[in-house]
Amino acid sequence: AMLAQREEEIKKFSPRTYYGLQARSGSLVLSWQDSQSKGARSFDEGRIDSVMESLKNKSPKITSIEKKLKKTPSPGLYNLTELQKDADRIYDFSAKETLSIMQSLYETHKLLTYPRTDSRYLTADIVPTIKERLSGCADGSFADIADSLMRKPIKASKLFVDDSKVTDHHAIIPTEEILRVNELSSREYKIYDLVVRRFFSVLSPPHEYEEITLSAEAGGETFKSRGKRIVNQGWKAVSPFHDDQESSEDYSSQKLPNLKKGDVLPIDRWVKTEGKTSPPARFTEGTLLAAMENPSKYVSGGNKDLAKVLVDTGGIGTVATRADIIEKLQKSFLVEKRGKNLIITSKGLQLLNLVPDDLKTPELTAKWEKKLDSIAKGNLDKKAFVGDMKRYTDKIVKDIKSSDAVFKHDNVTHEKCPECGKNLLQVKGKRGTMLVCPDRECGYRKGLSIVTNARCPVCHKKLKLVGEGEGKTFVCTCGHREKMSSFNKRKEGEKGKASYKDVQAYMNKKKKEEAKVDDSPFAALAKLKFDK
Repeated sequence: AMLAQREEEIKKFSPRTYYGLQARSGSLVLSWQDSQSKGARSFDEGRIDSVMESLKNKSPKITSIEKKLKKTPSPGLYNLTELQKDADRIYDFSAKETLSIMQSLYETHKLLTYPRTDSRYLTADIVPTIKERLSGCADGSFADIADSLMRKPIKASKLFVDDSKVTDHHAIIPTEEILRVNELSSREYKIYDLVVRRFFSVLSPPHEYEEITLSAEAGGETFKSRGKRIVNQGWKAVSPFHDDQESSEDYSSQKLPNLKKGDVLPIDRWVKTEGKTSPPARFTEGTLLAAMENPSKYVSGGNKDLAKVLVDTGGIGTVATRADIIEKLQKSFLVEKRGKNLIITSKGLQLLNLVPDDLKTPELTAKWEKKLDSIAKGNLDKKAFVGDMKRYTDKIVKDIKSSDAVFKHDNVTHEKCPECGKNLLQVKGKRGTMLVCPDRECGYRKGLSIVTNARCPVCHKKLKLVGEGEGKTFVCTCGHREKMSSFNKRKEGEKGKASYKDVQAYMNKKKKEEAKVDDSPFAALAKLKFDK
């Protein structure tokens, strides 16, 4: 229902054209500021044209230069949801994939702590173990950073240590287990890398920069320009994947020239800018996870009490179940993935029209959570709640069974199921397009195309495998086509070449060997051979 609502918002969205004005002086760009809204854009083109006309032959005069030293703290440690969101954004891993990789790193390799946690904090008793954990991951590309952090005293900041914010399990961090890079798969290494770098970031100083705001005036109109100078990279030096939320529209990292108050700027030209407002973005797995974690905006009627309950209880599902919920929506073909976006299918839309309204809103979850809280406090008898649930379930099942609404397949093909003879349905699954039998008891499925992990030699995107038998062909969206036989020959020819993983393993091995070299004078003496 949340996906359908977003799709409806996109469909109803009507883009509006907005305008702005820039003064350009050499490499310096100043943006016009609306005196009323204080924004840099206006939907009134005539007003921008009028301002531009009034500024002919005029030069802006610097009215103020403000410098502020700002600090940005680390984004904090990972819980499962935050890790799944970043893995989706950076590596396009599904929530289910990330959880599966985390389980392997926790159970098999013993490198990371318990994954199914909703906390982003550590308890105070973990702090004395931090240096051992740094020592465990001091291998490969992490060695220098880990060594540097181990040489400094560990400060238990409230940023990541707070007993009151840990319930069953603390945040995801490395264990004391020694990292062996060559034992990890590419995917395992990527997730481990995210967790370790986030762990390093909370132990590093804040990111510091000087924000410079330059204001100028010309013909009664105000113009502004912003720039920044990095003072100390801090945690950003060790955690490069952080999603910076700074908007390019209201913040610029341009290098400002040396100017002072009262300077008059020679203007090369005045430029009228134009753009269009954007519709709400479609959900990705990462943004849907965030919406499930806090679905209060989807509570109808703005019921603040129920919205608060959802925030307090962690929203729809739990850190352990949200990945399975999204996975099930895709496996049952109610939702499909196009690129990184999740799109509701026609089957999903039909389902929403057939089910009772109660089941389509987070309010139901909030109401049940309130009752469970009342039971915990002794204000409600659990038997009464179970009785209500049974009656409610009985009612909605009867309502659905007595409804005259009919589900109609709009993806029926002319191909017959070889098992039961029914017409097969063409659907798009997570790994490609397939034909499935509409009879759930039959369960016949046949793949038409599969998205593989093989990469296109032209554009390096994932190749899709279509056809059967001798006709199997790899195809790419860039137009590249390659028969399976040709693909296998090409791969045979590449066997002698070193892969990225091979190079990394070799470099790590050499680094270890160099680290073991003893260049002390005693070692040199030990190698000398004396005559008897």
